[in-house]
Amino acid sequence: MSEHRNVGLFIVHAGCPHRCVFCDQKAISGEKYPVTPDDVRAAAETALSSGEKGGEIAFFGGSFTAVPRKYMISLLEAALPYVRSGDFSGVRCSTRPDCIDPEILDILEKYRVSAVELGAQSMSDETLAANLRGHTSDDVRRASRLIKERGMQLGLQMMTGMYRGGRDIDVYTAEEFVKLAPDTVRIYPTVTIKNTALADKYESGEYVPPTLEETVELCARLITLFRANGIKVIRCGLHSGGGVEEGYVAGPYHPAFGELCESRILLEKVLPAVRSVIEKDPAAKIEIRVAPREVSRAVGQKRSNIEYLGSIGARCRVIPDASVAPGEPEVKAV
Repeated sequence: MSEHRNVGLFIVHAGCPHRCVFCDQKAISGEKYPVTPDDVRAAAETALSSGEKGGEIAFFGGSFTAVPRKYMISLLEAALPYVRSGDFSGVRCSTRPDCIDPEILDILEKYRVSAVELGAQSMSDETLAANLRGHTSDDVRRASRLIKERGMQLGLQMMTGMYRGGRDIDVYTAEEFVKLAPDTVRIYPTVTIKNTALADKYESGEYVPPTLEETVELCARLITLFRANGIKVIRCGLHSGGGVEEGYVAGPYHPAFGELCESRILLEKVLPAVRSVIEKDPAAKIEIRVAPREVSRAVGQKRSNIEYLGSIGARCRVIPDASVAPGEPEVKAV
């Protein structure tokens, strides 16, 4: 039996007072029609009939706390019985930083909302303004404080490679997130989608997206930073399917983007030890021992990690070893 899986419902564009330059949310979520209370109940019942329970009922995609109040409450009322019964642990929603205030939080508390994720995207006010976000970095700080004061879990979402952004701004955003001490973070590399203002800027040459390789290297660094500060990264990269591929114009999209980042993190962990071995003996054969489930990650997509290590003169092979802890590869000469 599968447990602790969230039931996700996408509130497409609902409540969102702005159209950001990168946004075509119907393509991103794959949803076309508004979610109804009956949809909430049906999704919960389907999950329960499949043996899935203990997770959260999650409202994503739009600015949940900015939808018409009656509509928002109708969805929360549909979810509440499943939380009261203990079948689900709570309700999670995503919203904008400027759509959180004490009155809204009173409502969320009443309906057992356990976690609120803020689409912060960047902590650079210049970048936020250029992307027509309609909020500031101080809105993110204020909303984060209010959510944490209510004892709710705080989630923050950031984007990398934004228009009028850049690597330094992305690292700054992550460092500012760390100061806010969220429970979770999602990292979404900017992808240019058809029928967006960003697509126009790309076609005109005004916006040049970073490469996939550059973005993987950056996001691996950001994931490592968050984990070092006790912050759980619950998503890195857009979900595959749901219309993203069909609407894709440009940018660092990959259906297994998160795995690419994890592979890069593992490579960075073994590099110092590998370099040390070949400095002492350039002809040495090297074993990289990893937890059995991390073999493909260690090898890299299309053997990219092994090929990189070979390019620096290392003769490596990856060995599964059940005694090795996940994420803690061991390197030795043989």
